[in-house]
Amino acid sequence: MTLKIKTPQKQRISSQYIFDYQKRILFPAQYTLTSSGKVEVKLPEVVGKGYGTFWRWKGRYRVVKGSRASKKSKTTALWFITNMMKYPDANALIIRKTFRTLKDSCFTELRWAIHRLGVDAFWDVKESPLEMTYKPTGQKIYFRGLDDPLKVTSITVETGCLCWMWIEEAYEISSEDDFNMLDESIRGAVPEGSGLFKQITLTLNPWNEHHWIKKRFFDTPDSETLTLTTNYMCNEWLDAADLKVFDTMKKQNPRRYKVAGLGDWGIVDGLVYENWEEKLFSVEEVKAIQGVKTVFGLDFGYTNDPSALFCGFIDQASKTIWVFDEMYKPGMSNEAIAAEITRMGYLKEKITADCSEPKSIDRLRELGLKGIRKARKGKDSINNGIDFLQDYHIIIHPRCVNFLTEIGNYQWDTDNKTGKKLNVPVDDFNHLMDAMRYAVEDIAKGDVFSFE
Repeated sequence: MTLKIKTPQKQRISSQYIFDYQKRILFPAQYTLTSSGKVEVKLPEVVGKGYGTFWRWKGRYRVVKGSRASKKSKTTALWFITNMMKYPDANALIIRKTFRTLKDSCFTELRWAIHRLGVDAFWDVKESPLEMTYKPTGQKIYFRGLDDPLKVTSITVETGCLCWMWIEEAYEISSEDDFNMLDESIRGAVPEGSGLFKQITLTLNPWNEHHWIKKRFFDTPDSETLTLTTNYMCNEWLDAADLKVFDTMKKQNPRRYKVAGLGDWGIVDGLVYENWEEKLFSVEEVKAIQGVKTVFGLDFGYTNDPSALFCGFIDQASKTIWVFDEMYKPGMSNEAIAAEITRMGYLKEKITADCSEPKSIDRLRELGLKGIRKARKGKDSINNGIDFLQDYHIIIHPRCVNFLTEIGNYQWDTDNKTGKKLNVPVDDFNHLMDAMRYAVEDIAKGDVFSFE
């Protein structure tokens, strides 16, 4: 039997029509045909549990802090795709602090959501420019970074209105003024009778209890704001291996488990480095300063920990370090590390890497990184390296968001019995911190101490 679908007379195809057609033809087993003849999408089965209030909220702000693997990003992506198809006049803006981080995060999550909902045929997904278009109506999902604010404030939609925004990894937005600028970009009247509403969604890891987001949204609730704390236990799709990671964290690092496991606010007290600032600067201008040297350091990651590349300039005369670039990705093979460093343009640079991975260093050298060599760790090398770096003023380019996160959370450990600070840093938020120490090893060794 051939199913005949009559195209609606309206020039604009109904979102519900096209959605139902897709389900009926391509994915009949996943959806139920009711007595009325309509195809129903069982969203609870597709989306999962734990986010019912989040899904239904229509106030101005939705703010979700959550642990890793709490599916906050995937749920948000599913919401945006579903509701873009539900509301024919809606357009969305997706924001991160730096544009280059969007492709591997929000863009990938939204593309995954399109596929999970089975509506691939109805979305035009482009990587250049980064953009998604719902074909039946022309609605768009735009992607912007705060590193180019003019592109954020100058968006003009072709159909409908710009009414929704998603700020992923919102803790990266260190200035409340930057958020206010974003907030003001969601303006203008929604079409009468459309049922549309304006909304900004923030998703974040709760690394720092002193962040302005906590004070503004969590400490001062109002009727237009929904705040949620989620954790990995509301993610029913985690397997035994995933759950074991959190069980091990709970036993071995209970402090980290409270934040990364349960989604509680992180308490930052006793920072290792306080000699830093976030500041926009010209890489070419810094490179031209007489006596400035480039320094690169690499810390190897594992399945869940990132491989981290530190890219900086150092000026011994002015005691200044400029952090201008970074790599920060988990689960990278040696081949992937080599490919990424090559793509970044640092293939021929001298890179000092963690000496605990000699096989990886040898392999990276085989893959073309001829300038890579192992760091020479020795007694008290961590604290000696920290002492050296504390004498420098560290200027961090805003695009180095992972470096900013780590240096703003890298702290001295505390004696559990006495509550006093120890002369040992906490083994956390230290991948780029370690890479920075490796990068300046030659200079530190000559001026301050010996690794031998």
